[in-house]
Amino acid sequence: MAKHGKKYVEAAKQVTAETLYEPQEAIELVKKLASAKFDETVDIAVRLGVDPRKQDQAVRGVVVLPHGTGKTKRVLVFAKGEKAKEAEAAGADFVGDADMINKIQQGWFEFDVCVATPDMMSEVGKLGRILGGKGLMPNPKAGTVTFDVTKAVNEIKAGKIEYRLDKAGQIHAPLGKVSFDADKLADNFKALLDALVRAKPAAAKGQYLKGVAVSSTMGPSVRVNLQSFR
Repeated sequence: MAKHGKKYVEAAKQVTAETLYEPQEAIELVKKLASAKFDETVDIAVRLGVDPRKQDQAVRGVVVLPHGTGKTKRVLVFAKGEKAKEAEAAGADFVGDADMINKIQQGWFEFDVCVATPDMMSEVGKLGRILGGKGLMPNPKAGTVTFDVTKAVNEIKAGKIEYRLDKAGQIHAPLGKVSFDADKLADNFKALLDALVRAKPAAAKGQYLKGVAVSSTMGPSVRVNLQSFR
């Protein structure tokens, strides 16, 4: 069992493990218990009533958090010609085609998200093993394979996140920073939960939202009452 520091232990004493806190109350408690010297990220973990082994019960998608995540992502766009110019005008941090592909093959990874126009995917596909292993491969379902590069870049910069079911049947995602107002974190919480409810697979039976907890990077988890989302 992992050993926790004194600050964590003291914070955990202020959380009643059996209690399901209302979303706003849980978020305020997470903010109160954050004690690190840096601006911790507020994370959410959602346990879903689906079988992650079955393809027809996969849960994956994207959502634009209304108040962002508190982190400005560095966006790389694979595009040529006018679409490259469009990406640059939209605020992409890096834009290119063969030159960027070669750079990545040489070990460069100073970006957080990749966007590609469909006509570039045959070339970007050469990076499948490299980018796929890091979860960076452009994907139509995530809105990162598109000719509308302006929209893609703007949404990513505004706080679009991708969520994806893991092997344990859980979704993990950031909601923002501890420095955010509790109301803004609550708005982001609701936006993500609403997106997950809309993404419920038709094959999922029984209770879909099984449990949710929020925590800061260095703090204890606080369980949330999901009655309003059920």
